[in-house]
Order: sequence, then C-alpha cells, then structure tokens
Amino acid sequence: MNSTKNFALIGAAGYIAPRHLKAIQDTDNILIAALDKFDSVGIMDRYFPKADFFTEFERFDRHLEKLKRHQNITLDYVSICSPNYLHDAHIRMALRCGAHAICEKPIVLNPWNIDALSAIEKESDGNIHTILQLRLHSAIVALKAKVVSEAKNGKYDIDLTYITSRGKWYDNSWKGDESKSGGIATNIGVHFYDMLSWVFGAVQQNTVHHREKHKASGYLEFENARVRWFLSIDENDLPQSVKEKGQRTYRSITIDHQELEFSAGFTELHTKSYQEILKGNGFGLSDVRKSIEIVHDIRNASIGKNGEQHPFLSKIGVF
Repeated sequence: MNSTKNFALIGAAGYIAPRHLKAIQDTDNILIAALDKFDSVGIMDRYFPKADFFTEFERFDRHLEKLKRHQNITLDYVSICSPNYLHDAHIRMALRCGAHAICEKPIVLNPWNIDALSAIEKESDGNIHTILQLRLHSAIVALKAKVVSEAKNGKYDIDLTYITSRGKWYDNSWKGDESKSGGIATNIGVHFYDMLSWVFGAVQQNTVHHREKHKASGYLEFENARVRWFLSIDENDLPQSVKEKGQRTYRSITIDHQELEFSAGFTELHTKSYQEILKGNGFGLSDVRKSIEIVHDIRNASIGKNGEQHPFLSKIGVF
C-alpha cells in the first residue's frame, strides 16, 4: 500500500511557505498543486518543480476537481499559509475537497470562527490541524514537565519581550490591516500565548496596558503564572545592546528572573509538526481555542492598569 500523501498548498509566495514545502518533502509526500496571487514562487523549484501552480483560486479549485474526476488523483491534505483573514475560507475549501487541512496560526481571528469550523469538521471526512510548533520545542516540553513536577507553591513570574523590526512595507501589506491580520498581538504573539496557556494553565486575568499599531503590552495571569508581556515591530524599541550588534530582533522570556533559552531548535519544528499530524497526533481546534480567545480579548479590551506593567513601557514613555 502506497503511504505517500498528495498535498496542495495555498500561499506559496508567503514567508512561511518554505517551511511547509520542506515539511512535505521531508515526510516523503508530494505537492501536486500550489496557489498564490503572487507569482514569485521560484522557491518551489527547490522542493516540487513539477507541482502545478495557479494565481487564481478558481482555476486552482477546478484543477483539483479535474485531477480527482479524470485522473483518480485524490487530494489528502491542503496546507494553508495564506493571510490570516483567509484561513477560515481556505480551511472550508479543504474540507469540501474531502481533504484534511493543515493551517498556520492564527487558525482564525475570532473564537466564534472556531465554533463554526468545528461544526463543519464534524460533517466532513477531513480533519483540521494547526501548527503550534512551540509545543514541540524541546525546551518548552521540558519547561512544561518542570511546571507539572514542581507543583510550585505560588505562581511563576514571567516577562515576555518580543521585538521583531519591520520596515515601511508592513503598513501597506495585509499585516498592517487589523481586520485582516488581527493586529500585532495576533500576528506576532499568538504562538507565545498558546505556549504560555499550554504550560501554565487557564487564563484568570487579561489586562491590556498599551495598544497601538506597532506595539502592545499587558498583563496576563494564568493558573500558575503572572506574565508581563511586550510586543513590538518598532526597531526603536530594541535594547541598545541589540542595536549595537546590528540585530533587528530581540526575544526574551524570563521565568523567576531566569532566562529561558529556546533560540535554537526551530529549524525542524514544522517537519516534526507534519510527522505528528500524519501519525494522527496533530493539534486541532480545541487546542487553539485558548490562544484565539486571548488575542481576541487583547484586540477588543479597554486599556487598563490592573496587574504589573512590563518594564519596557517606561522606556517608551507610557508609564
């Protein structure tokens, strides 16, 4: 019996698409078709040069249908790397084709979108999976085991700081449109919130101290942790020591004032995610609900002062 699976990919020109292309190849599967409105997809030559490529959704959809009806080629999975606001529609398309969906995060922008997809999934032959690669990172897995085994008397104190500089293009892309990206907390923070809720339990408090287009900060309290967080795409927020090195990204998570080292080990996490999905161990809709609820609440919350403020707020003159 041939165990090779047929994949299609939506969003082939996007930043994250090469990791999915590599994961499909690494798991010995085949990409039969890809879609993107932009045609700068030469990266496909490195992985699947024989895959059909389309810039129009209608022709892509028709091609998959023709493969099924006239060549008996069954589509097994659709990998979705499209802009955030299109994830919902593309997941639905995958299920209509009788395939499973593998969708980048955030899987959707609002909690009620999860409810609708869950109902459709129950009526379909396919399943919906998402990429939550931090849950597979060895340092995060070890952290979760430590939290469970320690049964600490009291809560961990955590500072999350993530600054990833973006140029002027950002505001003119879909990422700069909150209705399409979900805003900065959703676009660059959702995987951190998922990791924190996975390790430290249910959310007990969610306060936003500052929110604007390029940066946001707040306080999250989980069952087992108090978290001060700061997210930014503004290079002016980088620590001076980082600027002096010519670096444009700063990522730090401290737990009780001890740095969590997890900068290495990212390169193979998408492949590992695919391996788990193919074995039936992927992350589904129920796994992502907490993080989607967190970013939705951050996006819609009034600015408050409860909870401790992140120290970077004083550096940008907010408090």
